[in-house]
Amino acid sequence: MVWSGVHHAAGPPMVGRQTEREAIGRLLASVRDGFSGVLVFTGDAGAGKSRLLEYAAESAQDLTVVRLVGVEAETRLGYGALHRLLRPHLGRLAALPQRQRDALNAAFGLTDAAPSDLHLVGLAALTLLSDAAAAAPMLCLVDDVQWLDRESAETLAFVGRRLYADCLGLLFAGRDGTGGHDVFGALPVLRVEGLADVEARALLTHGVTGHLDQAVAERLVAGTGGNPLALLELAVNLGPEQLAGVTPLPEPLPVNRELEEHFRQTAALLPADTQTLLLLMATTPTDDQAALRRAAAALGLSIRSAAAPAVDAGILKCGTTVGFRHPLIRSAVHSAASVEERRGVQAALAATSAPERRAWHLAEATDGPDDSVAAELEAVSELAQARGGYSEQALVLTRAAEMTTHPGKRAERYLDAAAAHLTSGNLSAVRPLLEVATPDLTGPVARARATRLRATVELFTHRPREVPAMLLDAVADLGTTDPAASWDLLREATYAAIVGGRTITGTTTREVARATADAWRETALPAWSPDPLMAALARSVAYGYAEGAPALAAALARLRTADDLQEENAFSVMVSIASDELWDIEAKGQILGKLVTADRARGALHGLSMALTALATVEIWDGRFAAAESCYNEADDYMAATGLRESGDFHKALLYAWTGREAELRAAVATMNALAESMGIGSTYRWSGQALSIFEIGRGRYREALDALLMVFAERSVVIGDVNLAGMVEAGLRAGDREAAAMAMERMEERAPVAGTPWALGLLARCRALMTDDDGAEQLYQESVSQLEKVPVAVELAWSRLLFGEWLRRRRRRADARVQLRAAYESFESWGAAPFAERARVELLATGERARKRTVDTQFDLTPQERHVAMLAASGLTNPEIATQLFVTTSTIEFHLSRVFRKLGITSRRQIGRRLSETDADD
Repeated sequence: MVWSGVHHAAGPPMVGRQTEREAIGRLLASVRDGFSGVLVFTGDAGAGKSRLLEYAAESAQDLTVVRLVGVEAETRLGYGALHRLLRPHLGRLAALPQRQRDALNAAFGLTDAAPSDLHLVGLAALTLLSDAAAAAPMLCLVDDVQWLDRESAETLAFVGRRLYADCLGLLFAGRDGTGGHDVFGALPVLRVEGLADVEARALLTHGVTGHLDQAVAERLVAGTGGNPLALLELAVNLGPEQLAGVTPLPEPLPVNRELEEHFRQTAALLPADTQTLLLLMATTPTDDQAALRRAAAALGLSIRSAAAPAVDAGILKCGTTVGFRHPLIRSAVHSAASVEERRGVQAALAATSAPERRAWHLAEATDGPDDSVAAELEAVSELAQARGGYSEQALVLTRAAEMTTHPGKRAERYLDAAAAHLTSGNLSAVRPLLEVATPDLTGPVARARATRLRATVELFTHRPREVPAMLLDAVADLGTTDPAASWDLLREATYAAIVGGRTITGTTTREVARATADAWRETALPAWSPDPLMAALARSVAYGYAEGAPALAAALARLRTADDLQEENAFSVMVSIASDELWDIEAKGQILGKLVTADRARGALHGLSMALTALATVEIWDGRFAAAESCYNEADDYMAATGLRESGDFHKALLYAWTGREAELRAAVATMNALAESMGIGSTYRWSGQALSIFEIGRGRYREALDALLMVFAERSVVIGDVNLAGMVEAGLRAGDREAAAMAMERMEERAPVAGTPWALGLLARCRALMTDDDGAEQLYQESVSQLEKVPVAVELAWSRLLFGEWLRRRRRRADARVQLRAAYESFESWGAAPFAERARVELLATGERARKRTVDTQFDLTPQERHVAMLAASGLTNPEIATQLFVTTSTIEFHLSRVFRKLGITSRRQIGRRLSETDADD
């Protein structure tokens, strides 16, 4: 059958879609009420997603409506789509905070500033849009998100996740899976299905001008699955006899692929100049009319005359500019063109484009490999890297590799592309490029680099099991060729071995550590370098605590003097481990605090979330459970903002243990142990054992606590286990297992004096007191209290007071016991350390004193976010400073503070600190 190509001029009606229209209505109402909304429509081609965006625009005539359409030919241009969206608002750049302004300027290539973290670009985009929406509430409609470049897609998804009280709505539409942009999956998604039978028949009837047989209508609705675009095309293009049921219907009915083929056939009937113009339009961004005009002129085309037949055929529509009637037509035209036709259009675009785009168009216009074009592409990739467009860099380098004739050079470019994909976070694209590159890599240096990239992917995806052995093999292959590269491999192998623990295969933690320690050469390094710390950890594991502890202390002291730290290869985890090995809480708090500040300034949200999670443990050991919860909540917020989800709340296990939240603790422990088994993250055994043992000791279930700790020390070269030794001594003695207690005591005697920190010496004195049967224990308990008072480990201090009080009560010195037990009880109770508070309360009752049970209020029902904002405001930060710190907008901070004022019954931010102190004192 031949399709007529004629299409009715009137747009399709909005039939049905009650669920989708209600969702749009809620989003618009939220924007009008001063809040924000975000929604993603997904579905098959022709399902009506674009029509829903039109409906939203029609319903938002009181709002400023901004539109953006993804273009397949632009998917490689990093931040290209974002620039098109923000271009009308770039006049507001000067009002942005300096770091945000620099980030956008660098991303768009407007200045020579160094590239910023993608999330700092996201915050800048959020601030810019929010400022514009503050002047006039705004609705942004983004269609065909599957054709957005990756950087723009991730930035816009980030903006969607950070919206709150911004008078701004984001409505996205794209095909199922959004073209691989999984970042949109973390946003509210509504799949647009085919129309219901009644609604589909109504739409079909609207499009048919003659008689429509009901049996034919039912066949068309069933055959298209209610796809609106397919129904409208059938209504116009089927003959009257077919619609009346006189002649047969075509097989198959045009839906999805068949519908696209219909558009191809329609376009193929048009004049040659018109087909060329359509292909040029399909290759050029919809809002870059200047580029379209230049390329058309180069091809000798008159846009007006060449477009007319396509308008008559219903391929194009007329408005302020000429554009495709439906996005599917654009795709159909582009995919239907021959290779020669595409090259001709690309050659015209290359001849009329700026240098950055010229290279890509030239590559697309070139038949076969061409080293000169490959070199030009490589130069363009460096420009993309300078702007932070790492996905663009990867795509351009991949194309450069394809254009390269020499196998070795081609492999290097594939390797560079894999590295760029890794930097962009597109891990799934790394391995295929490595597979292509590896056979042609020449020399051990290139092979080692490929291995390192492969290992990094494994670490990023939390699969350290095979990484240490993999990296050791690469080191052996390198030999003495490149000592610097060998060291980088060994440093990462050590990290993977510590994280993997006893689950690693092909080698052991001690073997990896020995290779690293032996390879370390002290050189002139900046204070922020992680190398001395990793070398010291390796020395401690390989050659014993007495050898490694001095080096650990020196490395931590060095980091405490550093002005500029940054999260690299989970550096905060290594800092936390090293500090715990020395029981050095002060170094841990100071270094992690610097990391948090540095990562926040850079917009490095993944690193910031890791540093905050580690910093939370510092707060816990000093009894600041509310501050720890705030760290965890902020870290979770940033993980969500980056589109990442952790497997439950297992990272909060230590807080759950101290606060007695047993169900949550056991769920966290189960998750950690499952991760250890399934993914080879053996270090989670240590975290779960620590948390479980603290909870069980608080409850007085010493056998269970000891079993948990024995699991921790089942690994011979255990790291991050020493902070558990005091608990193991106590649990072993009270469970009747003096052998286990003696083992822990021996390790404590060996290590605590070497560490020499007040935390270490305080725990050593406590353990000696527990192991002492005579009156000499009293002086040891006093020494423990005295040492622990020197450093911010309030929970350990209260724990020593509890044990001291219990010892005094057993000696029938009730008055002295009450002093220690009361101090312990009041501390535990005020923090919410339920298991230990109850244990202290029972002991205090046994001395004849009734413990006053505190009543915990709800802190005026402040949410964690409101409390965090209130604390920052009380510290003296302005609203814009708080917004920048938390990666939200100023209007969101203003909203939270208005609720804080109302809940706390205050009228000035100067009152916040005093009011929060009052509520904390009452808890």
